[in-house]
Amino acid sequence: MAALVFASLANLWVILSTKNQIVSAEKLKEGAIAETALILGTSYNTIEGNDNPFFTSRISTSVELYKDNLVKDFILSGSATEYYNEPKAMARSLLSAGVPGDILTYDTLGVRTLSSIIRCKEVYHSDKVIIITQKFHAYRALFISNYHNLDAVAVTTEDVDAKGKPGLLLREFFARPLAVIDLYLLNSRP
Repeated sequence: MAALVFASLANLWVILSTKNQIVSAEKLKEGAIAETALILGTSYNTIEGNDNPFFTSRISTSVELYKDNLVKDFILSGSATEYYNEPKAMARSLLSAGVPGDILTYDTLGVRTLSSIIRCKEVYHSDKVIIITQKFHAYRALFISNYHNLDAVAVTTEDVDAKGKPGLLLREFFARPLAVIDLYLLNSRP
């Protein structure tokens, strides 16, 4: 019971402390917030082998921001192995949509949201960033960004109604308290 109470309170803290940092593309047009966008990784295929709508919506949002001249360069952060490479898949999709390759930076060590955020600041020296992900994930990414003094906003993708979404929402419910533990108790690093 105590774990569930902690998880609920952590979720409230993460969401309430970051909700004002989630902005629309229209809000970005009102004033340049950042020139670098961090696309957080997700699987590009579903278990069935179909295109993952969460991945596709992150790419679509990224392309829209680029075409509206709201983003000058991208950090593509995600898992990569010999047979599986999220940043490379992101790059392929962005290139096919007309985004030039010379503005893409591959972060193949962004295996967790925590790693992606810390590496964005410490490895790629981006102090201001636009995070691109789904809204349910953006709260945690922004919470981690705030802890590490990264000036960040999130532009969230279109809502995706996918078969696996309830499982992702449940996973995120437990990932938020883990972020609190990682940051405030363990001082976890990539």
